[in-house]
Amino acid sequence: MGGKSRKFTEAQSNPESSPLVLWLNGGPGCSSMSGLLTEHGPFTIQPDGTTLQYNDYSWNKIANMLYLESPAGVGFSYSDDKQYATNDTQVAHDNYLALKEFFRLFPEYSKNRFFLTGESYAGVYIPTLAEWVMQDASINLKGLAVGNGLSSYEVNDNSLVYFAYYHGLLGTRLWTDLQRFCCSQGKCNFHKSSNLNCTLRMQEMIQIVEESGLNIYNLYAPCAGGVPGSYRYEQDQLISHDLGISFIQQPLKYSWRQNLLRMPAAKKGVRLEPPCTNSTASTTYLNTPEVRKALHISPEAPEWHICSSEVNHSYKRQYLTVADQYLKLLGTMKYRILVYNGDIDMACNFLGDEWFVDSLDQKVQVARRPWLYNDGTEDQIGGFVKEFTNIAFLTIKGAGHMVPTDQPQAAFTMFTRFIQQQPY
Repeated sequence: MGGKSRKFTEAQSNPESSPLVLWLNGGPGCSSMSGLLTEHGPFTIQPDGTTLQYNDYSWNKIANMLYLESPAGVGFSYSDDKQYATNDTQVAHDNYLALKEFFRLFPEYSKNRFFLTGESYAGVYIPTLAEWVMQDASINLKGLAVGNGLSSYEVNDNSLVYFAYYHGLLGTRLWTDLQRFCCSQGKCNFHKSSNLNCTLRMQEMIQIVEESGLNIYNLYAPCAGGVPGSYRYEQDQLISHDLGISFIQQPLKYSWRQNLLRMPAAKKGVRLEPPCTNSTASTTYLNTPEVRKALHISPEAPEWHICSSEVNHSYKRQYLTVADQYLKLLGTMKYRILVYNGDIDMACNFLGDEWFVDSLDQKVQVARRPWLYNDGTEDQIGGFVKEFTNIAFLTIKGAGHMVPTDQPQAAFTMFTRFIQQQPY
């Protein structure tokens, strides 16, 4: 038993005929409530942790939005036995069962057009969940959209080195060495090389990109809380910033993750917070007794935190790439798929997802071109889009990992066109 925490925001007009959209944040182990409160919900939380501001670009203006906290142990969701070790296949099935439960409780939405959407590690959650949903004729699945998703660890790692060099982060000496020791015959392996010289240069590269104080989620934004280390202390608690998305095969990074929980300072628990992200306002707001009551949170449910260290550290990653899932979905010729990326994110960078979509080898329908949105007075370039049969890759200019937070208007335009089957 226990409780899966779901928040449902009805469409602001014609909910009965509007599409239903599931949203999942990533981690693994991070709460979808941050999608609701800081990205595209009807109200965004203000820095004081008590006030909400109306969001002009809320996605529930055109869709019924369902936010699911997954897996159990994340946010307000919990299980009575407190056993939170899980894996990709288990989570996909559990999320499918949570969806079935939603449709059982709210059968009036079962015929609505249905879309699966999410961000970051939902790059794995969404296509693996889609495998279950596509087999269920009672669910009217129409498509899926993944934002700044982890699609392949290898491609994500390899592309990030290019991204870092061409964004001025690495310098010529390091770049030359990386190419010399990690590449041969025009192909580079920055992900998992057996060459010691490559490993040493990669440690230098990781130090710059992930540990020097740059905001990995938005290269051009300041780092909330100032330049962090890989961890810090707060009231006797160890706070870690490593979600384990990139360079998990690198020896130093791997052993650091393994040994973190064995550190004496970790005895009183480890809290996981995404780097350069200030979740104080959301944490304060969601743990207020009146708010918990208004949200019908069970008294058994734990205190809300943005991410769960326990879920993240015990999570078993079974899919190193989700290419097979995408190919299975594309093979049906039934679904509209969108892979979109803020172009200044370094956690799941645009280049890696572009390479990933290209590697699916689908027929190009519309060559890569700029796409436009209206900023209220005039048309602006929102980013670039390349359309294949049933799948598109799209960038959002000037957005980081959390696209709707950084570029709400462009994100809403993209979402509207996706949901309403319009050209981008």
